[in-house]
Amino acid sequence: MKTSTLMTLGALIGTCAFASAQDQPKRPDGPKREVPAAILEKFDLDKDGKLSDEERKAVREEMKAKHAALVEKYDANKDGKLDKEELQAAKDAGEQLPPGGKGPKGEKGPKGGKGPKGEKGPKGGEGAPPEGAPPAPPAE
Repeated sequence: MKTSTLMTLGALIGTCAFASAQDQPKRPDGPKREVPAAILEKFDLDKDGKLSDEERKAVREEMKAKHAALVEKYDANKDGKLDKEELQAAKDAGEQLPPGGKGPKGEKGPKGGKGPKGEKGPKGGEGAPPEGAPPAPPAE
């Protein structure tokens, strides 16, 4: 009796698992990020208006080298990263910092994402509630 019950239960679970398995939905074709003209001019060696894998690799390597140079130059406390004061020193010295990267205290660049104290940036979703609005319920 126990064996037939267990076999029936196993078959039922297997059938449910098989029936609920679905293909992953395909990512919708959203707007493509445009490569800045200066990057294309410098790295698009075949002048086809887009970056090949090798060209993208060259861009990434140069960005890493620039980042390493900034850390080497402005990392006053030698912790391997730039904190708020070190970033400000680089900006004050006229250094061009990459857009959209992490800033001080986990803040993201101008396109949003997490901001100070876990708030989201201007395009990243939630921000501070409008004046006069009731406070948001606590997160679980």
